[in-house]
Amino acid sequence: METPIYLDHAATTPVRPEVVEAMLPFLGGTFGNPSSAHRFGRAARAGLEQARREVAEAIGAEPGQVIFTSGGTEADNLAVIGAAVAARDKGRRMSAVVASTEHKAVLAAAHKVVQLGGEEVILSVDSCGLVDLDALDRALMERPGVVSVMWVNNELGVIQPVETVAERCHAAQVPFHTDAVQAFGKIPVSVASLPCSLVTLSGHKIGAPKGIGALVVRLRGVVESIIHGGGQQFGIRPGTENVAGAVALGRAATLAAAEQASEAVRLGGLRDALAARLKATVEGLAVNAEGAPRAPHILSVAVPGSDSEALLMHLDLAGIAASGGSACATGSVEPSHVLTALGTPRDLVLGTVRFSLGHETTPADIERLAATFPGVVEKVRQLAVVLGRV
Repeated sequence: METPIYLDHAATTPVRPEVVEAMLPFLGGTFGNPSSAHRFGRAARAGLEQARREVAEAIGAEPGQVIFTSGGTEADNLAVIGAAVAARDKGRRMSAVVASTEHKAVLAAAHKVVQLGGEEVILSVDSCGLVDLDALDRALMERPGVVSVMWVNNELGVIQPVETVAERCHAAQVPFHTDAVQAFGKIPVSVASLPCSLVTLSGHKIGAPKGIGALVVRLRGVVESIIHGGGQQFGIRPGTENVAGAVALGRAATLAAAEQASEAVRLGGLRDALAARLKATVEGLAVNAEGAPRAPHILSVAVPGSDSEALLMHLDLAGIAASGGSACATGSVEPSHVLTALGTPRDLVLGTVRFSLGHETTPADIERLAATFPGVVEKVRQLAVVLGRV
């Protein structure tokens, strides 16, 4: 049997050997609580602060601006809910303005703001998934508590005009948050000259373990803590820190930043070659959001007359792992909210497959997928005819 091929890196990535090596001491002998004053605590604290410096350097921030979290979802919630609450406490509107194609963590956080007595505004996107800037300008006139627009969409790879959004928010004196989980390490990401207030990162998208992420908080007064306890991490995210996870994230962030430019060229070439092959060999196949600027590691394709679940099952049987969209929506019977927001016809939404490439992806992997996929599509389409679904 051929070696399985993993093309679902947007869902999660293998932990890199260099990352494992960096974090292992903190799973063993260097086990102290970083808040303790004795030598065991000081050793853990040194590792934690080194990790904070590494993440900061990788993204162009200051070490004191890096707040470690349990992952991207917690960081998004802290940013959106925390900023809305902070705005309320300052006598401003407790409201969250978010794009309709945001990750569910951001959309759910905006819904929570409403439950807490605030408001939410959902910004529409065009047929390529790019946010409506005129709608943003109208929302900014109301001085909302926070605006959140993700840098790179996790389902389509669409790159939002984050610089423009950040500048408009800054001019309106409104805190701006961007979920950079799918952007960091794939496209140039630096907050050094970007007027944003909050940036989300996640470790398991860049070769670190699951369960560690970070929120870069440029100005501490922008957010209020949404969990309560001790005074760790400047009181913004209290609780004993995941030292081994933070060390892993620091190492992974350093590697991702150093390799970003070369990996973008390599992965972009593989993605484009795959798209060309699939469009040439699968009748009717279309690349979702093809007209928008896209990150190099994600290829979302719509196959008319098929079903994504069936396609993924047959791909898995052939030893190829992919997804239908966001891994967070696995098991959902609802169509992708991202593709729906773009106005994509329902049959194409239900026939969408996402291939996401990573550090381990090779030209041979792409060749094997390109050779396998047409046969898989043919099987699924024939089955749809037999079952009377087309």
